[in-house]
This record gives sequence, structure tokens and C-alpha cells, in this order.
Amino acid sequence: MSLLQEKFPEITLADQPLAPLTWLKVGGLAQFLVEPRNADELQEVVTLCHENEIPVRVLGSGSNLLVRDEGVSGVVLRLTNESFGQVTVDGTTVRAGSGAILSHAISESVKAGLAGLDVLVGIPGTIGGALRGNAGGRSGDIGQFVSSVTVLTVKGTRFVRAEDELSFAYRSSSINELVILEADFQLKVDDPEEIARRMRKLWIMKKSSQPLASQSAGCIFKNPRGLSAGDLIEQSGLKGTRVGGAEISDRHANFVVTHPETKSDDVLRLIDLTQSKVAEQFGVDLELELRVW
Repeated sequence: MSLLQEKFPEITLADQPLAPLTWLKVGGLAQFLVEPRNADELQEVVTLCHENEIPVRVLGSGSNLLVRDEGVSGVVLRLTNESFGQVTVDGTTVRAGSGAILSHAISESVKAGLAGLDVLVGIPGTIGGALRGNAGGRSGDIGQFVSSVTVLTVKGTRFVRAEDELSFAYRSSSINELVILEADFQLKVDDPEEIARRMRKLWIMKKSSQPLASQSAGCIFKNPRGLSAGDLIEQSGLKGTRVGGAEISDRHANFVVTHPETKSDDVLRLIDLTQSKVAEQFGVDLELELRVW
């Protein structure tokens, strides 16, 4: 029996398939999947892993992640307990746990007549993942509303990063600690009906251009400065291209759709093919937005 199973038997599972926990539904096993019930237990798990040199990763909703077929050694943490998903409103401040689904945080803020997070409508995933990769779109990104973030380091130390210790750029943030625990967002008062109208408009635009009903993981590549990755892929004639069970979406070329029996390796080969074709045709190196474990 492993140290983890010995110390945390109720929350530790060995050799757990990760594919069902990701949007692409591909990939291998986690050596250990650990689902802490609260922040203190999480801290204990992280401290134990650090002391015993066990690698640790954090899995959110799996919407922007590709797990390799060979799986992941060490611990994969999943913060699905409701204690990590709380969303509270105090005046114009919304506090959201990292495990909260982004759409839930948006609806709670809109209900309270607060505008800001509504620009993220239709973006999948959790608050933690959205902060890590500064999720957003043409209307804005999550980083512009953040006032503080509570994090947990790889050694198990908890602390708060405030405004001057936070910086956000296109699809990236300065938050490099192991775990994001929660964040405070500073929003503006607005008419809930007006916010809802803007959200509907955004949602309709998204729905018309993205394969929301398929098994996909959001955008695969970052947009190169001043360009659209989807347009470059489409102009390279790659829309609908398939490698094994992985296919470039015919609705939006920056999305990869996976069919039953797809291997992670199919997705990786399709990514490779796309990058080399776009580089060859346009001299542009596409950078991954998708995270690969």
C-alpha cells in the first residue's frame, strides 16, 4: 500500500482513468487520483507529496487538457468537493473558489446585478483553470477583474497574491503556484437585464461558430499577434482533416473533435501536422493553448 493510500484512504484512488474526466475523453491513467474534502486536507496532501518527492498536478474540469496515452505518474488532485466551489457576493466583490464552474460564478454575479464576468459567457472550465490561463475572448478576459488570489505552494504554504503581485497577459498569468484556492473579483453595478442581453448576444455568436455539441477542448492554439489561428488553419486547407479518431472541426478550425476510440497520440499527431502546415504556408509558429500532460 502506498503512503497516500495509508494516510488518506478515503480520498485516494489508484490507477484511475483520466480520459472520462477530460473534455477530449482521451488519455491514460493517473497513478493516484486524490480528491481532498477541504483546504486543510488539501494542504496536508500537498505537504506529504512535497516531503516524499511525489509529483503533483491539479485537474480542473479537464476542458483545456490533453492527457497522454501513457498516463500520469504521481498525484492528480481534483478539487470537486463543494468546499472548493463556493461563490459569494459582498457589495461589488465576488469571491469564487477555484473549483467553482465559471458559468456558475457568472450567473451568481449577474443575479447580484454585477457586470464584468459576463464577458466570459460560453467559456468552459473552472475558476482555477480560467485564472491560470487568463481565459477570455474578444470582449475581455478574467484577469482584468481580479483583485486577489489565494494560492497554495508546492510546499503546502498558503498565501494571498494581491494586485501588484498579479499580472495577466494573453492566455497567461503570473500565478505559478501549485494550487489556486480562491479569488476575489472587483465588478461594477449594472442592470441585470442589460447584462443578460449582452450575454445572449455573445452566446449566439459563440454557438454559431464553435462545435459546442462535440467532444472538443476549446481552442487548441493561441492566436498569433494580430492574427487568428483558426483562419490560418482554415487557409491551410486543414478543416475536416483527420488523424485516427481526431479531427479538425469543420465549424471552427482551431477546435479538434475526438471520435470514439481516439488515442491521445492521434490528437498529438494532428497538432504536429497543423503546426508544420501553417509554418510552411505562412511562416507562423502556432503555440499551444491546450495543456498537455
